[in-house]
Amino acid sequence: MRSALIIILLLAPIFILGQELSAKDVLERAIAFHDPNDQWGGFKGEFKVTMQTPSSSERVSNIGLDVPKQRFTLHVAKDDDRYGYVIEKDSCSIYLNEDNNPKEEDRSRLKLSCERASMFKNYYTYLYGLPMKLKDPGTLLHPKVDMREFKGKAYLVLRVDYDKAVGEDRWYFYFDPKTYALEVYQFYHDEQKNDGEYILLTDLEIINGIKMPKTRAWYYNKDDKYLGTDVLSTIE
Repeated sequence: MRSALIIILLLAPIFILGQELSAKDVLERAIAFHDPNDQWGGFKGEFKVTMQTPSSSERVSNIGLDVPKQRFTLHVAKDDDRYGYVIEKDSCSIYLNEDNNPKEEDRSRLKLSCERASMFKNYYTYLYGLPMKLKDPGTLLHPKVDMREFKGKAYLVLRVDYDKAVGEDRWYFYFDPKTYALEVYQFYHDEQKNDGEYILLTDLEIINGIKMPKTRAWYYNKDDKYLGTDVLSTIE
């Protein structure tokens, strides 16, 4: 009897007046939580991400996003180097320690390239634009909502695949069943191999009206090995 009651209580959030919530319903509620004033489409702002990993020194990145103008800026401070990128639509520039034309040996040492700048732009825009980015073209949202337990907590889970032109990984997004806050996401290159990673999100930082995860801790799916933590903060 107790087990049956627990199952009913866990499933209750995905039903409203006898009607099952669809994946689109859950996504809309999650977006309403994270972006209550519909700010993401016109987002213009800056924030700081401090990356901590077991095998490397701390990296501090100041990130600027102007979504309407497709502008992205990244300034990185790590050890004795200060480098970054500016992308405006199709143009890209690179600098290192106030030098706008870094030497080839420094570019190689720090892996400075416009391809890498584009990768960072997509990376930060995607992760800090979630869950709103799940409405982008090429996103294949599975219609069924799953209920899963992860690390001792029950979640509403959405599965997402992508058109091949966008990406080939499979993602799962875990939402709190009461608030619809995004608290975990997980991706696989090949789910049968249990590869890929999961990311635990804790606390929130409000950036230009959007509730973004303050702390993201990364782990391998296969063995729960800890990879690192990103901490989000405002730029003073």
